[in-house]
Amino acid sequence: MSDSQTSTVRLPLVGARREMYDEVCRYLNPDRFRDLLVDLINIHSPTGHERAASEFMAGYLRDQVGIDARYQPISEHTGNAVGERTGSGGGSRLLLYAPIDTHIDPEADVPWVGKTLRPDMIPEAKVDGDLIIGLGAANPKCMVAGLTEVANAVVDAGIPLIGDLAIGFAGGGMPVTMSDRDHVGMSSGVFHMLTHGMMPDHAIVLKPWWAVYPEEPGMCWFKVSVRGTYGYAGISRGTEGFRSSIVPAATVVQEIEAWLPDYTARNTSGSTLPEGWISAMRSGSPDKPAFPSATTEIYLDVRVNPRVTPADVRHQFAEMIADVRRRHPDIELDWEMYGSLPGGMTDPDNWIIQSCRRGWEEVEGRPYETTPLLGGQTDGTLIRRLGIPCARIGYPWPPATAPAELNEGLGGMGVASVDDVMMATRAVAYSVVDTLTRTREELDL
Repeated sequence: MSDSQTSTVRLPLVGARREMYDEVCRYLNPDRFRDLLVDLINIHSPTGHERAASEFMAGYLRDQVGIDARYQPISEHTGNAVGERTGSGGGSRLLLYAPIDTHIDPEADVPWVGKTLRPDMIPEAKVDGDLIIGLGAANPKCMVAGLTEVANAVVDAGIPLIGDLAIGFAGGGMPVTMSDRDHVGMSSGVFHMLTHGMMPDHAIVLKPWWAVYPEEPGMCWFKVSVRGTYGYAGISRGTEGFRSSIVPAATVVQEIEAWLPDYTARNTSGSTLPEGWISAMRSGSPDKPAFPSATTEIYLDVRVNPRVTPADVRHQFAEMIADVRRRHPDIELDWEMYGSLPGGMTDPDNWIIQSCRRGWEEVEGRPYETTPLLGGQTDGTLIRRLGIPCARIGYPWPPATAPAELNEGLGGMGVASVDDVMMATRAVAYSVVDTLTRTREELDL
């Protein structure tokens, strides 16, 4: 059943549960959240080098929140922070999850992220009223701090949980694969987390956008190699035996760009809008501009609706390439799918989706009506593929008061609103109380 066809099951918090939820909300502390977010931004944690941030969070969960927590190493440079507050027994195990790695390496990514580094691309926190600015402030650092604040409030309120409240922050969460860092990325950290003791009954992922998502896309990564001959700048145009790879690659780029919107339209369903973008090109060496390259490579990410397999997306891409070859027989090219991850979805009628919707309705004071289409991918995709019912819920992004110059492009995902995230924490807290003060039988487990 599609998300839009499913209504929210009415099960209001009453009596003791209402009192417990109200008590948790009273302990939600925006100043404590802000301070933790600032500390996290100041700990640089690019994908594959998350150890310092994860060790910090393991210590914070243990020493400040007061729950059983530890650092879960994966390699010398990367690892996860995991913790748990156990209930009295007989309930669900609910995992509150967020990645902890950021997508920019300030030392290496100029000019690819822009001519210069903006304030939202630097791992140095700046507080400007309600806004916190710095690399990863909105994604993922405020997610980590926000879920930690929920756990803190639950502990401070002394809520008598039946189920177990687990919390986890993983490295390798960005949709990348770092070839020089043991190929960390594409949900490698959360896979390790879940297969090494943290498997829950339900999960909540905190991520941007103020809605509840029961599904998210996967990814297919393609490389197209346009072939020519190795040349020399002194060769006259039209010389027999020389073929550029770079000039015909421009034609191939335009063909792919024309195909991508059609692909998206054909594969959109549920709440998933599977976009695709050409993201990188490579040809020759800037140290050898006198020698035109024999190969020009085109790289792109095509998102995968969870109702479609990566193999089917590969077939659709192959059909497009075959059509390009038919219409441009003079262009020599080959291609490969060098990365893939299937999409994942949870039944919208599942308890955790319904509970998060009730939390959203509690905060908004109105019925949950529809889930906007989305093409963004998170670790929630893999969590669902491993059979764990998972809800994605978030906060408005970018903040309405963010400076216009920091809203241009994706930037460093580095502007967070304290008020916006604290609003989302109330919805997550609702689901925590709603879920962990019931037995497994009540949750139909």
